[in-house]
Amino acid sequence: MNLQEAITKLYAWQNKLSAYNHAMSIIYYDGATVAPKKTASNRAHALGILSEETYNLTTNQETVEMLEFLDAHKEELEEKEQRIVYLACKGMNEMKKIPIEEYIAYQELLVNAGDVWHTAKETDDFELFLPYLEQIFEYNKKIAHYCAPEKHPYDYWLDQYEKGLTMDKCDEFFATLNSKIVPLIKKIGEAEQVDDSCIHGNFDEIAQEKFSLGLMKIMGIDLGICGLGTTEHPFTTSIGSHHDVRITTNYDKENFASSMFSVIHEGGHALYDMNSADEYAYTYLDGGVSMGIHESQSRFYENLLCRSEAFVNYVFQKVCECFPDQMKGYTANDLYKAINLVTPSLIRTESDEVTYCLHVMVRYELEKRVMSGELEVKDLASEWKKLYKEYLGVDVPNDREGVLQDSHWSGGSVGYFPSYALGSAYGAHLLYKMKQEIDVEKCLAEGNFEPINAWNKEHIWKYGCLKNPDELLESALGEKFDPSYFTNYLEEKYSKIYNL
Repeated sequence: MNLQEAITKLYAWQNKLSAYNHAMSIIYYDGATVAPKKTASNRAHALGILSEETYNLTTNQETVEMLEFLDAHKEELEEKEQRIVYLACKGMNEMKKIPIEEYIAYQELLVNAGDVWHTAKETDDFELFLPYLEQIFEYNKKIAHYCAPEKHPYDYWLDQYEKGLTMDKCDEFFATLNSKIVPLIKKIGEAEQVDDSCIHGNFDEIAQEKFSLGLMKIMGIDLGICGLGTTEHPFTTSIGSHHDVRITTNYDKENFASSMFSVIHEGGHALYDMNSADEYAYTYLDGGVSMGIHESQSRFYENLLCRSEAFVNYVFQKVCECFPDQMKGYTANDLYKAINLVTPSLIRTESDEVTYCLHVMVRYELEKRVMSGELEVKDLASEWKKLYKEYLGVDVPNDREGVLQDSHWSGGSVGYFPSYALGSAYGAHLLYKMKQEIDVEKCLAEGNFEPINAWNKEHIWKYGCLKNPDELLESALGEKFDPSYFTNYLEEKYSKIYNL
């Protein structure tokens, strides 16, 4: 095999893998949105077979020989192929360490766990979900041990979602945020509270969907490539490549802002995925490089842009057009204050910018303790309630609004949650940099996202997975990431809102 033959095989191999991933993504999306309730076992059967095929395709002798040959000749490859080979070798070497029967069983478990989680949440029955959750955490520990026995299992998974992230780094990061956020929350709690009545009422779901599609268009999302569905817990997924991206939302008839900001959040994810360079389609480089960077984009659009006063002044008329009766007598300033109300709450996805990271910290502490063997999975519900009281001062009335509220654990995403807090902080630093180059406030006031999107595409999106997260971030920022930009942003914004 010569070098050119190996490169040709590399792209053909990735094409085949992307086709399998396309099929599995469709099955997952269908299961989370429109599939009949009793069809989980059927999907688990299909995904078990497809998972076996992808396992074999990733670890067979032909693949191993091709990747090892290319790795031995990496100095002769272009930057793009070097990065593909690095990522492919990493994936291959880790996959080979996991027994195939356990890999397949885990994929089937996740399908069934997702189905049971939906029922458990609807019926407020943590005991129903508990056996599945125990297996998921056990599999996460085993897989970490197979792939990186020298690491703490939770460090392994943190690194999978954000390259280089460890418990020590998380502890330091959260301590930095806490030192600024907790005093700010105290000051806000002592100030005169704002009125959020304008976002509450009776909001027709059809009108909400129309408004959601309008928001996507304003953001610059191509509706020919990105679809909008409904599900219990909003998410974004790419179907095989960045040429087909799906986002979902959940409509709350009593609070239109719930879906509004879910759509904007998932829309930020979609913009990132959809704007990888076309040459990366069907390769390891397609899509976002890490969940921290991904959340920097979703949280960027959701909070830093669309909860801004400039954007609210622009979008208020469109809100009134969709919900004329409900918005009668209210002003753009009323809406701005309502969507920036700071108050300790139960639900992470509904929480404000200031208290949000405390929600993430609860999940981080619980995951860390389970993965360290300090906490049994059966005690998660009670510990959840204890930490919510300690961190946010709220009583958790049931498990549906407590330990069952997120879908992440049912999908095996242990170690994901810190990415949300990191993404929020990354986004604030990126906004600071962006404002040095374009008039962001003017763009938002005009509902013109084109310059904003162009900046993000040039500095973040187009690279896909070509660069490591820290390399990509430092290149975009022109300096090392500093979480103080985030805490400064929060202090400045909310001091004005609450007259601190």
